[in-house]
Amino acid sequence: MSHPLRSLCCGLIWSLVCVSGTVTIGHAQTRPEHDLVSSDALRKTDLLANWPSYNGDYTGRRYSSLNQVTPQNVSQLQAQWVFHSHNAGILEATPLVVDDIMYMTGSNDAYALDATTGKVLWHHERAVTQGLIDDASGHINRGVALLGTRLYMETDNAHLLCLDARSGNLLWEVSYAPGNKNYGATSAPLVVKDKVLVGTSGGDDGVRGFVAAFDAKTGKELWRFWTIPAPGDAGSETWPKGTIYQHGGGTTWMPGTYDPELNTIYWGSGNPSPDFDGSVREGDNLYTNCVLALDPDTGKLKWHFQFTPHDLNDYDATETPVLVNGTYKGQPRKLILQANRNGFVYVLDRQTGEFLTATQFALMQNWAKGIDAKGRPIRTDLIPNESGTRMCPSYAGGTNWYSPTYSETTHLFYFMSLEDCSVFKAHTEEFEEGHAYYSTGAAHLATEHNKKYLNAFDPVTGKFPWRYPQTGDAHSFAGTMSTASGLVAFGNDADEFEIVNGSSGASLWHFNVGQQVHASPMSYAVDGKQYFAVAAGNDLFTFALPESPDGGNTARPPRKTH
Repeated sequence: MSHPLRSLCCGLIWSLVCVSGTVTIGHAQTRPEHDLVSSDALRKTDLLANWPSYNGDYTGRRYSSLNQVTPQNVSQLQAQWVFHSHNAGILEATPLVVDDIMYMTGSNDAYALDATTGKVLWHHERAVTQGLIDDASGHINRGVALLGTRLYMETDNAHLLCLDARSGNLLWEVSYAPGNKNYGATSAPLVVKDKVLVGTSGGDDGVRGFVAAFDAKTGKELWRFWTIPAPGDAGSETWPKGTIYQHGGGTTWMPGTYDPELNTIYWGSGNPSPDFDGSVREGDNLYTNCVLALDPDTGKLKWHFQFTPHDLNDYDATETPVLVNGTYKGQPRKLILQANRNGFVYVLDRQTGEFLTATQFALMQNWAKGIDAKGRPIRTDLIPNESGTRMCPSYAGGTNWYSPTYSETTHLFYFMSLEDCSVFKAHTEEFEEGHAYYSTGAAHLATEHNKKYLNAFDPVTGKFPWRYPQTGDAHSFAGTMSTASGLVAFGNDADEFEIVNGSSGASLWHFNVGQQVHASPMSYAVDGKQYFAVAAGNDLFTFALPESPDGGNTARPPRKTH
């Protein structure tokens, strides 16, 4: 397939150009105006050759329509190429692929790679920021967004960069979280219409969370929704009077999802701050631990649902709100599925925010007796204190940011979970810029036998058809994806990329990547050949079926000529 970027790089005199911290390989005398990704392309839910956004499409399902790799031939998968990053932080990004070009990040760097070989086409290089704290100091980046011929990414110090996706050159840059140096950013942006939406990290460090939208062409800020309301705003009655709201947390450190028909963004918010000392923030602490339904044109709140009011255990609700259409109890519904860090998986009506059901998935769970008819947790009397209280799930949550998937083939919802408990301690502390604001902390006991599972959940019946226990130290942070052929791919807890049968959970194939997987996989195709890609440690691995003796792929149609 002929591609503008590949055409740009072929037959030209190669040079190394440094512009505003950018290193580009190859400099074109002419620059094609072909859009790599249009707004219409982003609205498609049929993922074939391309994977154009963090979750593949706006639904957050991470479901690929590719079916070349099947339960019958998946055992033949072979490694194709490996890209090694020298960046400071480990790779947690999901790569994007559009028209045979892969876009990947590591720390503050962005790369364009040939999706068939892994060859670097350009590399935008930017030094990591010194003096950051907590999550931001790990210099983690989870990927990019694309629109037209432009690429967008967040930096560790919460700057939004706009690059030319054909060359890696910097077009503009916006610092979007001033006023508190505890802000950072670890997410991939989300492009909706002509806007780029971003959030921040720092919810454990006394910042005030928000979702902000910027004009995709100019970088001008268009709106900002604060997840912690100011005095007098709706929701402010759930906070004490005073200035605590300025340090209330509720950060938005993972990308949301979007329903074009309802013209609504769904974005998860994190824990209140300070994390473990609830005495200084009495009340429900809106809009922390919520899924927020926002108007993408104005940033106005349409509705919210709070999973864990007055959270005391760092149970962020930033897990992907997955959008599914189906029949629920005999009625057609537009649903949201979320496996929440608090140990319950929820089903909501995404048109109204109505709570439909919550099912406990955490086997070790003692913070709540259950969920009432309105979706509010019925808490036990366990709370963090100065001497320490054992509570489950642990501060790492029953699940976390690693991506779930919903399969349109099996109609099951898959996600990774962690069985673990922590001893939570609380002690009142003053906020201090440049320091975390946990007040005070949570610790893992050596006597706890923590374990990870891959879960299959039926949102209609509320049952788990199967659960696949993992072998390992429970330190992986790997997500999932599914395919039209009924496969579920994920990073397991034994430093492997693994694929199972989505109907039964039976393991079909695995590959040892030699390091922990802290990223979520994806799938794409080039010239009819299906690939899987997943990051582990500082490496990005790709896999595909072998070539047949005649030079074709064992399961793909004959290669087209261009």
